[in-house]
Amino acid sequence: MDGLTDILGAATALVGAEYFHLPVHGGGPVYRERVYCYELYHQMRLRWPNEGPFRLNGEVDKAAHPILSKRGASHAKPDLLVHGPGDMGLNHAIIEVKSLRASGDGIEKDLNTLSLFRRAVGYERAIYLIYGGERLGRVFAWIDRLAGRIPDLPVVEVWAHQQVGRPAENLFNIGRP
Repeated sequence: MDGLTDILGAATALVGAEYFHLPVHGGGPVYRERVYCYELYHQMRLRWPNEGPFRLNGEVDKAAHPILSKRGASHAKPDLLVHGPGDMGLNHAIIEVKSLRASGDGIEKDLNTLSLFRRAVGYERAIYLIYGGERLGRVFAWIDRLAGRIPDLPVVEVWAHQQVGRPAENLFNIGRP
């Protein structure tokens, strides 16, 4: 889908501080993936083209999907999908999101989901979006190390949204074409 890179960049630049780092009464702000994802979805939908076959969907439950069950992917609930609902030939992008506070287990689960949807479900792009303002190097090191555990990992774009008001950027790719 032409334009996804621009839409994602513009949408991340407009995720406000209260969605990026959620204020908490009686405590300091916290990173909450769901809060960030819902606002990202909202900002992307505001920019989404009305024409064309692709739609943006959030956390699509694939539990009873007859084709995905056969491909071993019915358990997954990706954060965002860019696809043509009802047409397996229009699987464009899977997007998983994590904050800089991500655990190794969470990163490994996401990398496996991204890989599965590229290999077995036929998505053209896999995007791993990491957000947070400091020490992203730790998360990138985890991603790099854990990616080595996944056999035949297809290309996954690793994006970083490091600052409120600035767009996320594709910093590097992991995996093989």
